Amino acid sequence: MASSENSKGALYMSLAMASFTCNDALVKSVTSSLSVAQIMTVRGVMTTILVYFVARHFGALRPLKVVLNPLILLRTFFEIGATLTFITALGRIDFANVASIMQSLPLAVTLGAALFLREPVGWRRWTAIAVGFSGVLIILRPTTEGFAPASLLLLAAVFFTSGRDLVTRRIVANIPSLTITLFTAAANTVVGAFLILPMGGWQPVSLDNFLPLVVAAVLTFAGYQAVIMAMRTGEISFVAPFRYTSLIWALVIGILFFGERPDVFVFVGAAIIIGSGLYSFYRENVRRRRAEAAIQQAPSVAE
Repeated sequence: MASSENSKGALYMSLAMASFTCNDALVKSVTSSLSVAQIMTVRGVMTTILVYFVARHFGALRPLKVVLNPLILLRTFFEIGATLTFITALGRIDFANVASIMQSLPLAVTLGAALFLREPVGWRRWTAIAVGFSGVLIILRPTTEGFAPASLLLLAAVFFTSGRDLVTRRIVANIPSLTITLFTAAANTVVGAFLILPMGGWQPVSLDNFLPLVVAAVLTFAGYQAVIMAMRTGEISFVAPFRYTSLIWALVIGILFFGERPDVFVFVGAAIIIGSGLYSFYRENVRRRRAEAAIQQAPSVAE
């Protein structure tokens, strides 16, 4: 694949991570005024409407019976769980810490793929996973002095998000991504609406709270589309590591807009997580190339 295609893919991935990180920052900015349920509902309504019109434009709308697929329903369950736990943690933990721990997601997906999907993972990647999660522990500092109970919610968010990604791999390709996104957004909105009363009831939404959620909805949609373009433009092994650019955005936003001062534990832990993730990407690329080479050589051996 041409280097220019990889460069475009890397740019798309970097833009996607910037969009997602800015979305998270906007959501965090309203967590002190609105409940998690209200945020899910307000943002969800706008996201659902936006995705609906885009899906309609591209002819990606499908009957309800198509999305009532067990795998799509399971994916939606994981997505809702990830949204609830992540937004709750976002309102209680420093922004940079949240972003740093979420960098462990690729490692969690690799772990899940090995345990539940029986994908081959060699000892080197098992070691990378173990080292990466030690970086998470460094950031969390599970002691009576440094550990924040809300961090458990963030770990739950990693679990739910990795579950969502693993299930997504098993969904048949003939169901458009926009169809799945539309159903997920609508389900998130409905669940958020049902939870408004248990979470304290409806609070007035001021313009200062509404506008960030409008922008957040647009950024979320833009981020998803940029990820798709990144994966379809460049080589995955080259493009995927650019996911870690989100941490740069998170550190800058945390310092400039939330007045955070990440300590040495955050930087050391994040460096370990990212280093482990990059090594895992590298080993996966090596494994894939060896498998492709074996397939290409198979006919000549048979002859």
